[in-house]
Amino acid sequence: MYANNGDCKLYYETFGDPLHPTLLLVNGLGSQCINYHEDWCRLFAAEGLQVVRYDNRDVGLSSSFEGAPLNAEGAPYTLSDMAADGMAVLDAIGVQQAHVMGLSMGGMIVQQMAIDHPERVLTMTSVMSTTGEDMYRKSSRRALELLLEPAAPDREGAIQQWVDGLHEWGTPEFADEARWRANAARSFDRGGVIGGSARQYAAVMANGSRADGLRLLRVPTLVMHGDKDTLIDVIGGRRTAELIPGARFELMEGMGHDYPPQLWERWVALVAGHIWSHS
Repeated sequence: MYANNGDCKLYYETFGDPLHPTLLLVNGLGSQCINYHEDWCRLFAAEGLQVVRYDNRDVGLSSSFEGAPLNAEGAPYTLSDMAADGMAVLDAIGVQQAHVMGLSMGGMIVQQMAIDHPERVLTMTSVMSTTGEDMYRKSSRRALELLLEPAAPDREGAIQQWVDGLHEWGTPEFADEARWRANAARSFDRGGVIGGSARQYAAVMANGSRADGLRLLRVPTLVMHGDKDTLIDVIGGRRTAELIPGARFELMEGMGHDYPPQLWERWVALVAGHIWSHS
């Protein structure tokens, strides 16, 4: 199914009862909606939620912005545009207010949703993300090198890039190269967008600090971050929770910058508990 934000088409899927409260899941940089695995989505749905996953612009089955004109900051769109995309998905399914959860860049997007569209965000969960402030955006040198590598054009190269990245920033205890390769192959075969990750990254960098907006939020917020994250250091999550009034910070011991199935049960319990405590 597709939603439209102006000329941007956004592919989305739903799980669970449409009469239940809605949880909108927002992906990270270059990440397709299938990274929120169907089994994981069904666990959230079993908590009494309608779950919505979608491809951000410039990834998966959503619109490509290859060749689009650049704004003054050198990006073809803004993080606010990406936040508005999520609102367009909610419009398409007839939902006025939703709970939102975003991972990494997705965390930045849901923060922007809460800043730009506070009347539509019931609760927010920001995971493995940060505030846009330079001093709280810390990565290991190797993680940053891998993140900024040009995308491999062929299937095997793309799979190897995915695996190399997770060896650097994934959760060490649950490293599983076979699972990583299967997930990478699935994403590649589903279809990619040329240069999409680079354009998304440009939008993130152009967004700058969200600190002033976060300080003004009155949206109930859960912040989760792993202490083994080498791509976005845990200081990013701690700072996010520090800025948002009343936010709760949950340290995920041993977790890196990924979401292995072994963590899903705890993750779902935390998010569902957060949602129902504010419903």
